[in-house]
Amino acid sequence: MSDDDGSVLLLTLGYALLALALIFGSVCATDLYISQKRLDALADAAALAGADGFTLVVDGATARADLSDEGVREQAIALVVAWPGEASVVSATAPDGLSARVTVAAEWNPPLLSLFVPDGVRLEATGTSRTALR
Repeated sequence: MSDDDGSVLLLTLGYALLALALIFGSVCATDLYISQKRLDALADAAALAGADGFTLVVDGATARADLSDEGVREQAIALVVAWPGEASVVSATAPDGLSARVTVAAEWNPPLLSLFVPDGVRLEATGTSRTALR
């Protein structure tokens, strides 16, 4: 018998564990990326909804759409509440009276139990939309 008996089995187990760690890490990284993209889409949609919270102001022969922080916040919260998932509105403002800026946040948890990935990562996304009256 040779002194190398069983060494191939040990290498195979080591490579299998490495492969599983890479697969778990890849699955978690992909899920994190998709969760961030969904949150980006929610922020954009909430900003677009917030831009619809304008007040129409008529001065003689001209009309303009004015945005307020309250109007943007009201519309953004209504959309986020209706959206599936656990997201919250961090801020919703109308910085210049023409644009709606909404920041949303959510908590991400890894889909697989893994020792290499942190549990409970806070994600944030900001969307901006501009209203125009023509």
